[in-house]
Amino acid sequence: MMRKTSVILLSAATGAALTLFVTQPRAVFMGSSARAATADTYRQLNLFGDVFERVRSDYVEKPDDTKLIESAISGMLTGLDPHSSYMDAKSFRDMQVQTRGEFGGLGIEVTMEDGLIKVVSPIDDTPASRAGVMANDIITNLDDEAVQGLTLNQAVEKMRGPVNTKIKLKIIRKGQDNPIDVTLVRDNIRVRSVRARVEADDIAYIRITTFNEQTTEGLKKEVANLSTQIGDKLKGYVIDLRNNPGGLLEEAVTVSDSFLEKGEIVSTRGRNAEETQRRTAHAGDLTKGKPVIVLVNGGSASASEIVAGALQDHKRATIVGTRSFGKGSVQTIIPLGSGNGALRLTTARYYTPSGKSIQAKGIVPDIEVLQDVPDELKSRTDTKGEASLRGHLKNDGDEKTGSQSYVPPDAKDDKALKLADDLLHGIKNSANAAPTPGTTDKAAADKPKAAN
Repeated sequence: MMRKTSVILLSAATGAALTLFVTQPRAVFMGSSARAATADTYRQLNLFGDVFERVRSDYVEKPDDTKLIESAISGMLTGLDPHSSYMDAKSFRDMQVQTRGEFGGLGIEVTMEDGLIKVVSPIDDTPASRAGVMANDIITNLDDEAVQGLTLNQAVEKMRGPVNTKIKLKIIRKGQDNPIDVTLVRDNIRVRSVRARVEADDIAYIRITTFNEQTTEGLKKEVANLSTQIGDKLKGYVIDLRNNPGGLLEEAVTVSDSFLEKGEIVSTRGRNAEETQRRTAHAGDLTKGKPVIVLVNGGSASASEIVAGALQDHKRATIVGTRSFGKGSVQTIIPLGSGNGALRLTTARYYTPSGKSIQAKGIVPDIEVLQDVPDELKSRTDTKGEASLRGHLKNDGDEKTGSQSYVPPDAKDDKALKLADDLLHGIKNSANAAPTPGTTDKAAADKPKAAN
């Protein structure tokens, strides 16, 4: 029996998924109007063939046939909505690496600065950290090839490679008169999508930067570490999803499930009613009922919004920050065969447990907190959101655009985090939060509406 295998994706930008589902081909019975529509479609395909042949024969330079076809496919998909697209074979491989969160490499987070590669930070226990690579190091050469002129993606691709292969870096370090040559042996690197620390001596702060295959595992590890480290004085958890663009649907579900004992987490609804799927929680709250605050902003999208929406609807967490991005659609990754790349196709909308679609609207926080933005950044700290994207899926009612996405680099200036601390310490109360031990909830009317 022939079967079609597809993959589900949730992300505001690239992202991908490895959540497989199988659909059976359906028998199709066409009436006269359907047959006429099909005949018209084939006439249009003949038109495409005519144009393709004319371009091949008459264009001023001989075109690449493969690029012509790929451009045509890409144009067809991007004309549907902002998140449907064609991925060539290389883009498809890159997406798979990104969502696995595991690859052969050096273990450094990097950015581009003045045309050179700047180290943001080395990842613990990786070739880079063991060799003494430091934050703010500038990489000028990779295997004697100058970095100048490469894009960030091209440089990252050169640093990645098979495990146990070597690469030489030339590094400029502040305070060193001469460049430093370092030879590293690539190893298996796991991207840390979850980071954590103790906040205010008795609060577990957990930052989730993306939803890849390592996220739920990382969350469980950090919850266990922090609960042991803080002990009985643990007041609760702050889950920071700010500027998290999304990722894997399955990880969004399992992260949500980590805080819930029961109930629906999310439903996905496609064009056909029989394609509706509902995901529900299993018994077992990882945090044992401790209060939870979730931080979101204009850069929190897709899988992040699923988590925030599920915990908000079940009143399991108080949502603090600014309205989220508003990407309420699901993309399916459909491989096109060996070497032919894949389609990223929007196939469904998702809904929070209360049946609400956040498409082009976003998650509205229980408590809005606007950060103090430096003057030089004020024109660059808002995201326009899903509703501003050309061709986005429409939603009933008022769509929302524009939301603050600035996060202060110094935690002491972070007003949303400060309010989360106050909520967990009982200094302020929210009707949507699980009660902090030793405090009593005030009425909903006492809930602060904004903190500026």
